[in-house]
Parts: sequence; structure tokens; C-alpha cells
Amino acid sequence: MAEDAPNAAAEGGQPAPPEGSADAAPSATAGAKAAEALLPSLSIWPPSQRTRDAVVRRLVQTLAAPSVLSQRYGAVPEPEAERAAAAVEAEAFAAASKSAAAESPASIEEGIEVLQAYSKEVSRRLLELAKTRSAAATAPAEGSVQEAEDSSATAPAAEGSVQEAEDSSATAPAAEEAAVKEE
Repeated sequence: MAEDAPNAAAEGGQPAPPEGSADAAPSATAGAKAAEALLPSLSIWPPSQRTRDAVVRRLVQTLAAPSVLSQRYGAVPEPEAERAAAAVEAEAFAAASKSAAAESPASIEEGIEVLQAYSKEVSRRLLELAKTRSAAATAPAEGSVQEAEDSSATAPAAEGSVQEAEDSSATAPAAEEAAVKEE
């Protein structure tokens, strides 16, 4: 023990108690608390702003760049995708935060559940956005198709008018011939 004392003094600490002594347990607990104080706390919820920004960037990529979603529902121009992605993320974060505030995640497991709810909410809202945007884009095209169908429905009537005009012109010479014969 005499040999441990100079090393402990040089390190600025106290010599370690022998393993079998009663002082060993409090020292281990103090060491664990000191280690916890040095380590950053692991917090699952809420995500950092850096993480939220990464989610928005990924949503923009999904909307604007070739992806399964953009191939199915159409790509979104990047400026519009940035605004929509930020709105989707903010709404999903607010919804998940509201549920988290009610439950107040105290453990890592509860934080993971809230994070999963946030992820599902982002996905659901992104899909809704893509579907409504696609439906809005196809609605005017369908209106154009409907107008074309309406005009083609009136086309036979117009063709009938042309036919009637042709018939009247065909009967006009006959009427003229009849008028000439009567004279």
C-alpha cells in the first residue's frame, strides 16, 4: 500500500481501498455516477434540430428526385418540395410532440415509441401530399378529357347538321327542276 500512495498522490486522487474493505462499494457507486456525468445523456425524443433538418432533406429528395413515390405520383419541383417537406415534418413533429407531452417519455423505450409514431406520421403525411397533388394535377386533365368527350358528343349533331345541309342542297336542285317543269 505504501507503493500505491505515491502514485495516487501524483494522480491527484486518493489511494484505492483494498478490495475486501467496506469503502470499496461507495467508491464504485461514485465512479459510476462520475462516468454518467461525463457521458452525454441518451435522449431519443425529441430529435435534435440536426436530425429534423436531415428528415426534411430526405423528404425533398423523395419528392423531387426519382423515387418510388415520385415515379408513381409525379415529381415535385424542388422549391415546392422544400416547402412541402418542411410543412410535413413540422406537422408530424407537432403531432408526435402532443402525444409525447401526454405520456412524457421517461425511458428510452417510451422515447423510441414516440420516435416511431413521428416516423409513421411523416410517412403518412408525405403519402397524402403526393396523392392529393397527383389528384389535383390529373383533375384538370380529366376536365379536358371530359370537354373533349362533350365536344365529340356534339360533333354527331354537327355532322347531322352538315348532313341536313347536304340533303337540303340535294333537294334544292330537285325543287328548282320541279319549278322549271311547272312553268
